[in-house]
Amino acid sequence: MDLKAYLSERRDLVNRALAAYLPRVRGPAFRVVEAMHYSLFAGGKRLRPILCLAACEAVGADPTEALPVACALEMIHTYSLIHDDLPAMDDDDLRRGRPTCHKQFDEATAILAGDGLLTEAFRLLAEVAPRFAGREAVLLEIIELIGRAAGYQGMVGGQMLDLQAEGRHITLKELETIHRMKTGALLTAAVRSGALVGGADRHQLTSLTDFGEKFGLVFQITDDLLDVEGEAAEMGKTPGQDEKRRKATYPALLGAEAAREWARALMEQAIAGLADFGERAEPLRAIGRYLLVRRS
Repeated sequence: MDLKAYLSERRDLVNRALAAYLPRVRGPAFRVVEAMHYSLFAGGKRLRPILCLAACEAVGADPTEALPVACALEMIHTYSLIHDDLPAMDDDDLRRGRPTCHKQFDEATAILAGDGLLTEAFRLLAEVAPRFAGREAVLLEIIELIGRAAGYQGMVGGQMLDLQAEGRHITLKELETIHRMKTGALLTAAVRSGALVGGADRHQLTSLTDFGEKFGLVFQITDDLLDVEGEAAEMGKTPGQDEKRRKATYPALLGAEAAREWARALMEQAIAGLADFGERAEPLRAIGRYLLVRRS
């Protein structure tokens, strides 16, 4: 398949939906919504929403049915980036080649913009409830899944563990726990929620969840490698920050080549698990292979 064309088409679809779900406003909320827009439309790859759509497609459903869920996931992801970049967290100046939200606006506005995106994500999921008439239990399962993946059992908890691990020697098992929570949980939720929207049976749901979990780990390994080997112009952010902050990473623990080999092995396993889906899962396979060679 033509992955570049597929990603471009899906990205445009998500961007149009996001613009409709979060319109610009005038009046008292203008500044915070502008900050939300600034970060939400800063040129992201839209990986999480695209995974959601692709999983819906893999079980034979119309991927556009998953658009509200996909957009909610992107809002949550963007909120997490805004907060990660804050001086109290990673203190980054660049994100996607532009000044981070707190640099473009100010710290207080960035905090509120992140809060606004997180809240708006769940408001959006509630707004589209009529689409799930007769399938309300599915929507509730999706909301619970995303809430768990975004909260202390997932992304927030993983970020806390990541901060606590700075400057300490930790085991590979501890590192995997951090990144299954911090990065992997929301990526897995993207795949699983798309499958749920598409009406996946339990066998399909198990297979796609396993793919999402392995994909999440591979994403983090390649992200760690990019921080060591990547170029700022390609990445849109400053490399070398993990070492500067003495963060626990896969290259630091295993060495770059061993980390790269482990990523390849994990992705082979993830792709093998999609055999029963046939051609419908080719987008997921192609995205997985791309993950191993990405430069940003």
